[in-house]
Amino acid sequence: MDEAAQYLVSEEPYYRPIADEVELFEAASEAKMPMMLKGPTGCGKSRFVEYMAWKQGRPLITVACNEDMTASDLVGRFLLDKDGTRWQDGPLTRATRMGALCYLDEVVEARQDTTVVIHPLTDHRRELPLDKKGELVKAHPDFHLVISYNPGYQSLMKDLKQSTKQRFGALDFDYPEPEIEAEIVTRESGVSEDMANKLVQVAMRSRNLKGHGLDEGMSTRLLVYAGQLISKGIEPIAACRLTLVRPLTDDPDMRDTLDAAVHTFFD
Repeated sequence: MDEAAQYLVSEEPYYRPIADEVELFEAASEAKMPMMLKGPTGCGKSRFVEYMAWKQGRPLITVACNEDMTASDLVGRFLLDKDGTRWQDGPLTRATRMGALCYLDEVVEARQDTTVVIHPLTDHRRELPLDKKGELVKAHPDFHLVISYNPGYQSLMKDLKQSTKQRFGALDFDYPEPEIEAEIVTRESGVSEDMANKLVQVAMRSRNLKGHGLDEGMSTRLLVYAGQLISKGIEPIAACRLTLVRPLTDDPDMRDTLDAAVHTFFD
């Protein structure tokens, strides 16, 4: 089987465009411009990337970045087996060679000395040096690098350097307008429009508490989870407690506040 085929998105993912992000992303892709997606957790960034990979018929290689990730985890390393040593490409190198869309999710979670390896891929050079192997990989014409992060969680210790940021075009993502978000929840979970509207109203209450006891409000993803449970016959208040309130906070007073919001719409 062709290596690239296993990374193709076989079925169209559901994505509801909010503005002109699809057209802007396609133009950036044609211009070979690396892209940065910024927005809160669960607002649709990863789904958007998956949708664009499907729309463009491009393989998608996703890397969930974390603080333990090394440059070798991205570009590759020598492995020892019964026949001796052999080189194994990392996901970034694999994407560079095959012309995939390489998506580095929550890139600021990676160490800064790791993320600098992407720099030669994000300017006119479009190349990836494999220093340990002594090889210079020229990017396939279809290669496209996309990164994402949540600006709301950033600190001085966890942020992208300006030398990295200014190599990318950027798209801002946020939670959709209430009627669009309800449409998404209905489509993704199977609940009625009225039920989806109530879930969105609960989420909006929680988002107003951001910075006042909550680090982040309820995401669209969590609303879909709640809707999926409700559509399977779980009582709405129990479904909301399980998917919307308990994952968000351990603070007893804040839980009481969120529970009260749920009861306001579902009692």
